[in-house]
Amino acid sequence: MDTTTQQTRTVLIERDFPHPPAKIWRTLTEPHLIAEWLMDTDFRSEVGNRFRFTAEWGAVDCEVLEIEPQRLLSYSWGDGDLDTIVTFTLMPVAKGTRLRMEQTGFRSTQPRYYGGAKQGWPRFFDGLEQVLARLD
Repeated sequence: MDTTTQQTRTVLIERDFPHPPAKIWRTLTEPHLIAEWLMDTDFRSEVGNRFRFTAEWGAVDCEVLEIEPQRLLSYSWGDGDLDTIVTFTLMPVAKGTRLRMEQTGFRSTQPRYYGGAKQGWPRFFDGLEQVLARLD
């Protein structure tokens, strides 16, 4: 009997933005803004809310796990095979906000998902930066 625990991998991105936490929070929680930098969604900012991200390549099913307004947002992220958790943490810094995104739970048998997340999240953050730059 194999009693070893399967190792999981994590994708971690941190970036400082010259904007206050409240402004970044809006881009993480308002569906029309999320759609501009991430994907179309029916997200609602409520623990337990089940929502979906959709793109031309398919969909991701999610559920809000934790919310601390302007500080922390966590939700499940999966497609039936993938079962990960995405957590955004906002930390005030001298010139704005440090946004940390951590996606945990990639199994070693999922190199395609892990590689996609490693390449995708920096591009999503680039899009987020563009949305923030034009937001009032």
